[in-house]
Amino acid sequence: MTLVPRDGQRFRFDAGALCLELLLTGGPGPVASRYESLDHPDGLLAWVRECRLPAGLDADLVVADDAPARFRAVRDALWRLALARAERAPYAPADLAVLNEAAAAPPLVTLLAPDGTRAWGAGATATALLATVARDAVDLFTGPHADRVRVCAADDCALLFVDTSRPGARRWCSMTRCGNRHKARAHRARATS
Repeated sequence: MTLVPRDGQRFRFDAGALCLELLLTGGPGPVASRYESLDHPDGLLAWVRECRLPAGLDADLVVADDAPARFRAVRDALWRLALARAERAPYAPADLAVLNEAAAAPPLVTLLAPDGTRAWGAGATATALLATVARDAVDLFTGPHADRVRVCAADDCALLFVDTSRPGARRWCSMTRCGNRHKARAHRARATS
């Protein structure tokens, strides 16, 4: 996904998982709430167009008026769960309950189209989309990359991602942003000493 922080510098960010991409829509607390985009159905549809799901879902997705609030509740629980996973801390039971309730609903249905591409089954709803996101989180937190959920190592960045690199050594949300800024500061520090 392409992110544009307040300084206007655009950069590519790969969260590594669909569930972590949902965190880019805002979140709990004062910092993340400045970026809230799930305050109306159009914000949810905009996220659907940008996330890693194959294109076309937004065209027929049925989004009820209460969908953004349900997505915010799951997203906020996901923030806390992912942060706990990254810090190797225990999960809060209330957050687990929110995630598991969303995961229990039937997920989106995908089909193979005659041209060999993925198509979306009829009747796609925001509830099914939320179940798909929640199941992705369950798969992430219980799968082979569970111990690779990370917080960007930059002091002024709180983005969460899953490190899917082969060596498992990713430290930055993006090398073109936080990684590059860190390298530039380290270079300046070496040059002045």
